[in-house]
Amino acid sequence: MRFHVPRTAAVALVAAATFLTAGQAAAAAPHGGPGGSDGSARPFVKPLKNVSTVASTVPSNGDVNPYGTVVIDKSAGRLHRGNVLVSNFNDAANQQGTGTTLVQVDPKGTASLFAQIDPKHLPGACPGGVGLTTALSVLPGGWVVVGSLPTTDGTSATAQAGCLIVLDNRGTVRETFSGDGINGPWDMTATTHGDRTDLFVTNVLNGTVAGGGDIVPDGTVLRIGLRLRGDKPPVRVDTTTIGSGFDQKTDPAALVIGPTGVGLSGKTLYVADTVDNRITAIPDAVDRRDSAGTGQVVTTDGKLNGPLGLAVAPNGNILTVNSGDGNLVETTPRGDQVAVRTLDKSGDPAGAGALFGLAVATCPDRVFFVDDATNTLNLLSSR
Repeated sequence: MRFHVPRTAAVALVAAATFLTAGQAAAAAPHGGPGGSDGSARPFVKPLKNVSTVASTVPSNGDVNPYGTVVIDKSAGRLHRGNVLVSNFNDAANQQGTGTTLVQVDPKGTASLFAQIDPKHLPGACPGGVGLTTALSVLPGGWVVVGSLPTTDGTSATAQAGCLIVLDNRGTVRETFSGDGINGPWDMTATTHGDRTDLFVTNVLNGTVAGGGDIVPDGTVLRIGLRLRGDKPPVRVDTTTIGSGFDQKTDPAALVIGPTGVGLSGKTLYVADTVDNRITAIPDAVDRRDSAGTGQVVTTDGKLNGPLGLAVAPNGNILTVNSGDGNLVETTPRGDQVAVRTLDKSGDPAGAGALFGLAVATCPDRVFFVDDATNTLNLLSSR
């Protein structure tokens, strides 16, 4: 698997789409994943064949390399329902782990700065500063939680543990969560029941920098419980390691490679295990009190090529985007890879290093995704 440092030129993208039949997918993908869909339902992306550019994600300070992507489901403060929030990982000089901005994008194509975070004026600890990652969620009340894996010069040699940064619905940083297992938060999803929100966070820096490019099997998934308090910032109430032993390593072009995208379906948490080119499932992720290790293998290889971003479609299937090419892959919970869409075919190899965060929207069905090759938010839709 090879990553490319994202390019900063923004160009319009129109990508061709391909589709695998269920029979072709079954031949390409292993079976035996943890229960769920039998693969007979229509793939979510089957009618989604058109790729278009929504807007540039580059704010006025020049930050590039969009990573985190989330659709806002309820208006609050300066957050508007149906818009997409995006986090930037690089600064204007294209140094990784130094991006400080969150951009809000209207699906009609208007982008605006939601927040620019000052690393020197944080209300709590964040070892190393600010470099916003793919870990991005919007909680009830419009509380925004975003991960930080910071560097001082864009290289893994200076990467530090970082934190989770909590902003209110007007873009003001109100608190940080650090320590107790948070070490290079890389991606995240969340679920809320009553006044409790659980964050599911992958971490990729446990011994990784010291490994000097060698694979270190210490990546983790944390479940961090928060208590919501209305207009007051959430309170961290507990932290449980529910996944561990994921392979991770530093990389000069990608900074670090390790467990990335996560998506919750019922009580099962799916994890994009990037280094080992597979999707795994952590059972009983909402309630378990111990680590499931790397979980049960759902699918591996086939059309996967370094899966990064991950989202669960309304039909229960798993959508992942590849780091090694420009493809999105749809996989059933049984492990059948039932559809592929080409989202980016620029560069050599085509699409490598372009895709990170993605988010599913419905009514109509569509997928928003960031493209690091063009620094844009793009849309996969039926028209």
